[in-house]
Amino acid sequence: MSTSYLVGLLVAVTVLFGARLAFAVLPLHRFTMRVTVTDAIVFAVGAVGLALHCGAMFFSRMVEPLPGADPVINDIRALGTASIIWYVVPAVLVLLGLRRQHPVALVMIALALVAVGITMYDGGSLRVHLAAIFVSVLVLAGVVALLVLPPWQRSPAGTPTTRH
Repeated sequence: MSTSYLVGLLVAVTVLFGARLAFAVLPLHRFTMRVTVTDAIVFAVGAVGLALHCGAMFFSRMVEPLPGADPVINDIRALGTASIIWYVVPAVLVLLGLRRQHPVALVMIALALVAVGITMYDGGSLRVHLAAIFVSVLVLAGVVALLVLPPWQRSPAGTPTTRH
């Protein structure tokens, strides 16, 4: 994974979250749904799990210092059943944490995560897999930045948090 790839991904995600801070129309009031504290925790655990999986694959030296990381890294890098479980469980947790969001958003996230999984385990090119990761991260960040209302905020600018 190149530095330019990581910088590009960081810039794209920063632009999405920066837009939320910069523009009053964001999050998109018509489709905004508040997550509960439980939803936020489930989502966060799933996101950390996906980051751990990615870290084990691409940045294992950064993950190694974590207690008990060596067997996890080995399981994930072997790309066997354990690796699949280490990917699928966090992906499902991310979807569960965002389950109150618009169905189209959930389908987009699910498809993006499935694409990452397929390109990871199909023996295909790293370039295609990295493209799937890039798209997946952007879709996920886009949904969070444009649609998700945090638990402590009742509604954006006094608008209701129900779907129309």
